[in-house]
Amino acid sequence: MAIIITDECINCGACEPECPNTAIYEGADDWRYADGTELSGDIVLPSGTEANAEEAQEPVSDEYYYIVPDKCTECKGFHEEPQCAAVCPVDCCVPDEDHVETEEELLAKQKFMHE
Repeated sequence: MAIIITDECINCGACEPECPNTAIYEGADDWRYADGTELSGDIVLPSGTEANAEEAQEPVSDEYYYIVPDKCTECKGFHEEPQCAAVCPVDCCVPDEDHVETEEELLAKQKFMHE
């Protein structure tokens, strides 16, 4: 499952540079599938969704840092634990019950983004 940043976030920014997938963005910032990945041009995500990797996407949150579920792999393929949760001083990086994925799905997503 992906990680989510709760509304207890204090906007310290400690999590953002720790994400190996560049899945964490500052509130109100647009995001792109291409950011921090090897994705480019028109893509079909593992979920079947079609997108353009360079096209700006709407922010998930306007108020505090957020994690893009389609890019979050819980650091599988990079680290033993989610790095955002490891560095968060207020423990607001928690599992996202709305985006449950198996370890195999997370590893496949990591491979898709970083071939």
